[in-house]
Amino acid sequence: MNTKKKTTIKDIANVLNISTAAVSKALHDDSRISKKTKKAVKQVAKNLDYQPNHLASALRKGKSNLVGVIVPRTNSNFFSSVIQNIEEVLNKEGYNIIITQSNESYKKECNNIDTLLFTQVDGIIASMANETIDLEFYEKVKAKGIPLILFDRGENDLNVDYIGINDYESSHVIVEHLVKQGRKRIAHIGGYKHTRIFNNRIRGYVDALKKHQLPLDNELLIESSLTIEDGRQKMEQLLKLKNRPDAVYIASDYAALGALQLLNELQIKVPEDIALVGFGNEPFTAMVTPSITSINQHSEEIGKQAALTFLNYKNKKTIKQTLNKIILDAELVVRESSAPK
Repeated sequence: MNTKKKTTIKDIANVLNISTAAVSKALHDDSRISKKTKKAVKQVAKNLDYQPNHLASALRKGKSNLVGVIVPRTNSNFFSSVIQNIEEVLNKEGYNIIITQSNESYKKECNNIDTLLFTQVDGIIASMANETIDLEFYEKVKAKGIPLILFDRGENDLNVDYIGINDYESSHVIVEHLVKQGRKRIAHIGGYKHTRIFNNRIRGYVDALKKHQLPLDNELLIESSLTIEDGRQKMEQLLKLKNRPDAVYIASDYAALGALQLLNELQIKVPEDIALVGFGNEPFTAMVTPSITSINQHSEEIGKQAALTFLNYKNKKTIKQTLNKIILDAELVVRESSAPK
């Protein structure tokens, strides 16, 4: 098999019979190199399909102008919106981003971190995978003196910057809304307790029930991975109870969609028989029938704040991070699934 040899600065120098140092300076528009030489060097570089080695350049300069972004998945409007806003802010400051996704896998998340560190990124902005409990790989980022900014899902123990919404208060807002609709038996399909944001949502749910003197029934509190299929399965589990819930608060719009699909198939009226509230305000929540009440997570602002937080570190020679939180208020978007017309 023939493999094409990668063009180097030395190849360009040999064609023009000049030094590699002169070629390097010409490619970087050094003022000490004449316009004629610069033009010749760039033309030969183009002819030979020369591609600069950004990794080598980053190693020399100690700066790559690259920022790594790790998300659990990119097929979510929340995460894609955060990424878009991170990129818009950083591009204006001369940075490009490298996007990786963990697919909720701890192992893949660790591989992503290793790849980004190898690429010499100037910072990492991340939202943790559902499986992540061990923080060793994130500690590795900190140990290298690279700014680490977490959003949506993060752990206080890392003592780094964090941007997100008030997950605990969100649960209070949701339960308060459902109580005002006359609901008395409210279930919660949540994420796994070991993930801080889902633990906060569960705590908020439990405390809100106590506040309104509603019974806390363990069979109404279910942990899950919050996929569409999970929403179907966990809703089916709740429907099999002798005393069904009259409202279900689900910690993800995707799981809420699965739950709604099942209820529609079984001709259980929403919200008349069972009210439904999701989380995330994904675009489809306004398009399905009935439309789904949900929490707006302020993805645009989270993305902007994450990027601006990184930029605060860009000119600092030594990075010493502490737990610094930017917490945005919860906003409930009420739709047909929880409030009758």
